[in-house]
Amino acid sequence: MAAEASGAGSADSSGADASTGAQGGEAQSDNAKAGSNGGASARSGGTSARAGSGDSAAKSGGKAKFCRTSDLIMEASDSSPDQKVGEITVQMTNKGGSTCSAAGFAGVDLKDADGTSAPVHRGGEVPRITDLKPGDTATFSISYKVDFSGDSLASPTDIIVTPPNETHSVDLKWPADALKLGGSYDDSIQVHPVGIAD
Repeated sequence: MAAEASGAGSADSSGADASTGAQGGEAQSDNAKAGSNGGASARSGGTSARAGSGDSAAKSGGKAKFCRTSDLIMEASDSSPDQKVGEITVQMTNKGGSTCSAAGFAGVDLKDADGTSAPVHRGGEVPRITDLKPGDTATFSISYKVDFSGDSLASPTDIIVTPPNETHSVDLKWPADALKLGGSYDDSIQVHPVGIAD
């Protein structure tokens, strides 16, 4: 399901500057405020999403400004290679008028059917320079264990995405055809860095 970032229901623009304050922070919609660790946090209706974080090595190589959430159209789809490995791919297309950088890790929370949400841990990969010209698309993936028992209590309904170096999030629907998530919301679920779409 595609979502055009509008900032509605997202963190207030008076929050910490995304290019400096997002790293390592937590972002939740509406009242953004600077955290003591230089991060930003905001809150809306009990839903939370970690701020997307760039990588200093990736940032130093690119000259483009960071992609704002409002510059991106996002869509989540099932990309599992088989019935044994769960994977969701999120596409981010630059609808803005200039080149922007999406290098780093997106902040991702999974919202469950009971209304609670849990942050997704980062994988161990090193982010690459990811500059998007107008109309270009970047992707990142979320990998997870598949439930083979039928007893999993995890029932994600939404993916809350905060682009790298941003604090404004977008709520995407968990793909209806995705494989059932096994276990609990722990570090077996991982988000991988943003890269240019093939």
